This record gives sequence, structure tokens and C-alpha cells, in this order.
Amino acid sequence: MNALRGQMGLWKLHLAVIIIGAIAELIGIRKIPLGIGAILLLPLLYAFIMAALMNPNVMPKFGKFIGEKEVKAASPLIVIAIMPFIAKFGTTIGPAIETIIEAGPALLLQELGNLGTIVLAFPLAVWGLKMGREAIGATFSIAREPNLAIIADRYTLKSPEGAGVMGVYVIGTLFGTFIFAILASLFASIDVFDPRALAMACGIGSGSMMAACTGALTEVVPSMKDEILALAGASNLLTYATGLYAGLFI
Repeated sequence: MNALRGQMGLWKLHLAVIIIGAIAELIGIRKIPLGIGAILLLPLLYAFIMAALMNPNVMPKFGKFIGEKEVKAASPLIVIAIMPFIAKFGTTIGPAIETIIEAGPALLLQELGNLGTIVLAFPLAVWGLKMGREAIGATFSIAREPNLAIIADRYTLKSPEGAGVMGVYVIGTLFGTFIFAILASLFASIDVFDPRALAMACGIGSGSMMAACTGALTEVVPSMKDEILALAGASNLLTYATGLYAGLFI
């Protein structure tokens, strides 16, 4: 009962979240073409910017509406917001469990890519950028929703590790799609890799990045559009499944 009363006392925070979410969804996805690639501006980015501007530490004018009490209460609520996604994520794994088992070693070897951030990015973050504990979160796989949930559960998002994973999550939302579109176009154009292999590589466990990657691939190889979309979608689903457990146990 006390918890319910506490949440009712945060009505300003909940109202702000509803308004920000509605505005972000109304704006929708915007695509900015840049040569061979494009930057996809997602509602998540708009919501993040609007919420950041409403922080009284950033814009003191909003302090009358969103105070320190609301700011402190907002951080733990991020974990609650992620939970429906993780639940939905689990429902997609179940029907595909036979496909995951059939994929066997090939799929598990693909997950070795999660170790690349530890081997390459972590030393650079610690020795090159002089990062502290933030480096743990910043170099944890691709820092998407499942990784965010693991860091939040293990360290909380208020910790330096949480700050690191959130920073990469936001940057990935803005620039990740653009980078993936460029890489897909580049590798498809030099005709070294089979388009089907590139399509499978598009499925890294991020819907927005997969969409940008497959979009660029289908522009270069339009005759294989259906096959590219099917392979990328299957790979993305399987990577979601194995990537979460790779992050947990490896």
C-alpha cells in the first residue's frame, strides 16, 4: 500500500513519461540519407532528448515540474520498463527453439563476436580512454536491450557500469544504423562475401541495425531481397536467443 502511495506521489513523473512517449511516437522514424548510407532517427532518441531536457540539472526551468525526487525515482523504473521487452523476447525464443538447436555450432561460433568487445574495445577503453568501471558496461557486447537488462540486474543503472552501457546504448541508437548501412554497402559492393553471409551478419540482435543493414544490402543486390530479409530475420532472432545467454555466462 505504501508503495502504491509512493507511486501516486510521482504522478508528475508518470505524466511526463506518457507525454514524451506520445510525442516521440507521433514524430515516428525519420530517415536522413547520407551517400551510400542513412541515419535512422528512432522515437527512442527523441524520447531520450526530451527527457534529458526535462532534467532539472540540465534545464532548471523544469525544476518546478520535475524535481530531484522524480529524478531519483526514475532510474529504477528503467528496469521495470525493460521487463516487458525481455518477456516478449522469451516468447519469441520458445517457438524457435528447434531452429536454434539445429543451428548448433555455427550459431554458437557467431556468438564469439560478443567477446570481440572485450578483447578489442575493453583494453582501448581502459588504457586509451582512461575509463574506469564505466568500461565494463560500455564494452559489454553491443549494449542493446538484453545487455542493458543484464547490467541493470548485476550492477544497477546508477552504477558506473550502468552509465557506461547507457552511453553506448544511446550512441548506438543514433549512429549504429548508419555504420551498419555503410559496412553492408561496402562489403556487398566489393563482391568478396556472399550476400547470404552478409545477410546473416546483419542479424546481431538489434532490430533497427538489422533493418539498416538489410536495407543497404537489398539496394546493392535487389534480386536477392526476399532471401536477404529471411536470413537476416532468422539470424537476428537466433542471436537474440543465444546472445543473452552468452552475455550471462561467458
